[in-house]
Amino acid sequence: QVQLVESGGGLVQPGGSLRLSCAASGGTFSSYNMGWFRQAPGKEREFVAAITWNGGSTYYADSVKGRFTISRDNAKNTVYLQMNSLKPEDTAVYYCAATPMGARRILTLVYNYDYWGQGTRVTASS
Repeated sequence: QVQLVESGGGLVQPGGSLRLSCAASGGTFSSYNMGWFRQAPGKEREFVAAITWNGGSTYYADSVKGRFTISRDNAKNTVYLQMNSLKPEDTAVYYCAATPMGARRILTLVYNYDYWGQGTRVTASS
């Protein structure tokens, strides 16, 4: 059983930056592919970014490509989401999620992840 705890959310002006962190415990972190998702009020949870177990491949939603960067540090059991040039439409609760690398699942799909954090709120507003 993997436990995930997100941190780093907050209020930022449009155009600003935030870095989210997700600390994992209770499992072998390097055996999991990791993803970030977000959910805005009244909307479904949507894919933001994903990274494979060794950091060798990354994937991004078109809406964040070029602005957000996902990375991981397996020695620290942590995955990060660097968010630059934030827009009001990026406002949401952000969740990290884990899926076993051996399952070979499509990483952009919400239902392919087994473990979820509690979320951290990001608000981009002036």
